[in-house]
Amino acid sequence: MSDQVKYTEDNIRSLDWKEHIRMRPGMYIGKLGDGKSADDGIYILVKEVMDNSIDEFVMGNGRKIILKLKEGSVSVRDFGRGIPLGKVVDVVSKMNTGGKYDSKAFKKSVGLNGVGTKAVNALSSYFKVQSFRDGKQKSAEFCRGELIKESDLQDTEKENGTYVKFVPDQEIFKNYSYKIIYLEKLFWNYCYLNRGLSIHFNSKRFYSKNGLKDLLENNMDGDPLYPIIHLEGEDIEVAFTHARSYGEDYSSFVNGQHTTQGGTHQTAFREAVAKVIKDFYGKYESVDIRQSIVAAVSIKVMEPIFESQTKTKLGSLEIETGGKSVRAFIMDFLKEKLDNYLHKNPEVAQVLENKIKQSEKERKELTGIRKIARERSKKANLHNKKLRDCKIHFNDLKNERREESSLFITEGDSASGSITKSRDVKSQGVFSLRGKPLNCYGLTKKIVYQNEEFNLVQAALNIEDGLEGLRYNHVIIATDADVDGMHIRLLLLTFFLQFFPDLVKKGHVKILQTPLFRVRNKKETIYCYSDEERKDAIEKLGAKSEITRFKGLGEISPDEFKHFIGENIRLEPVVVDKNQSIEEILTFYMGKNTSDRQNFIIENLKYDEEIDLKK
Repeated sequence: MSDQVKYTEDNIRSLDWKEHIRMRPGMYIGKLGDGKSADDGIYILVKEVMDNSIDEFVMGNGRKIILKLKEGSVSVRDFGRGIPLGKVVDVVSKMNTGGKYDSKAFKKSVGLNGVGTKAVNALSSYFKVQSFRDGKQKSAEFCRGELIKESDLQDTEKENGTYVKFVPDQEIFKNYSYKIIYLEKLFWNYCYLNRGLSIHFNSKRFYSKNGLKDLLENNMDGDPLYPIIHLEGEDIEVAFTHARSYGEDYSSFVNGQHTTQGGTHQTAFREAVAKVIKDFYGKYESVDIRQSIVAAVSIKVMEPIFESQTKTKLGSLEIETGGKSVRAFIMDFLKEKLDNYLHKNPEVAQVLENKIKQSEKERKELTGIRKIARERSKKANLHNKKLRDCKIHFNDLKNERREESSLFITEGDSASGSITKSRDVKSQGVFSLRGKPLNCYGLTKKIVYQNEEFNLVQAALNIEDGLEGLRYNHVIIATDADVDGMHIRLLLLTFFLQFFPDLVKKGHVKILQTPLFRVRNKKETIYCYSDEERKDAIEKLGAKSEITRFKGLGEISPDEFKHFIGENIRLEPVVVDKNQSIEEILTFYMGKNTSDRQNFIIENLKYDEEIDLKK
């Protein structure tokens, strides 16, 4: 008993608001990250501040937001009503304090929990808030949530509004950096959902005239098969068309919040659009109707229930809008608007039906092959070790750790063996490839079922019928950092982009970064991911340090691998530039334009001065 920890009144303590946020930041902003993923904490901080400015615009106050990013600091200036001057300090430093609890002032706001800017304040090494209101201004400055300076009321000639500046705390967000592509996507979405809003980010202006129609036109890969169908009603807006690619691609929003993981509204839209079109033609299956659809849906509801603080998925079916459940509301809207549109636009209806017939024909041709492929995949999973599964899966909606679920796709037994021995068996699975995959560029989906490797990858991910059943949030390509490894990486990316582009577009595909060098002496070991890091390590540990160059993943022992796939894991997300279509990318890198690709490689070849070519 003497060795047991005593449990007395001294063990009980209460944390103030900022201590709790800093101790448990994940409860407030999701995962921390370093800025390489769009849902990393530093982007949530920006969004929490921006949401307040957006809510002002929605309420009819201020049509412009100015945002600046400089050396890690972010500033946001809106031209709304400004925070009531007597509450400037309270609204950014007292939990459960804010104007959004008053439904008269903010009827359908993004956030109603009074936490947003408090979390930003607590997680910033510097935080400043200024309010300009009716010729007066007041400001306050904080450090990690602690008030360090507060001004008296002062006269001002500046326009009404609010100014917030913050610097994410490097004690919390280690080695972070903002990726402009993620910020710009966030700002574009704000503008698509709030027509007439102008966002000025550094030297660039974001503005949308046609809402979700603009979203599809700007983000689609290639031209649509028919003009985008754009329908609007009170508290709802939808836009959709069909593309020439495989899969289903949805963007969904609730009260201006991008629900990247969908939810009840997205599910309701999928069901409704298929049913209305099926009823219009009097035939066809939902799977054929939705094949290749590209769509966006936005709804507004009172007091939405999300599954997490970061609001990436809409929850309960019982939420009402327009006096109906979300499902009934969307269904009734499309029954009227979409049915009317198809009757009034017979030429569009004809193109749409032709596309459905094509999808139906392809599906029926694949029916027998798919059945055989499913049996092969079940047998393979039972009798070999290609897939070492984990216990937590992304499609298990009740599991709190579902977003941690990962699948490493490796090359060869040695690499997969090292990862398997060092992984977290609860959340990390391993799939072992046998040799180089096929270059599937330009081939039909028939190859997915006839090629054993592709069929087993598809079965392991559970994406045959779309991302609804995706078993892993992170699909991680783990190949050697050599020519063969890069080639395998390209072949896998070609497979995903060709047949499951939404898997990439939704940010699920990542590249595992592993160290190229190990530099160590008797006291310390440093793993280096680039030649620059190697030079810095040698300078720190001394020229006589032992330097090892890892030629492949199989050379890294399981004990060492734990450092690279645990808390210190480095993942590079695969991002498709919206200015270049997937077809253009695949044609250039995987097509038969050998001379063009060869010239590109020569022109972009990097020369290392330390390489002695004579040796």
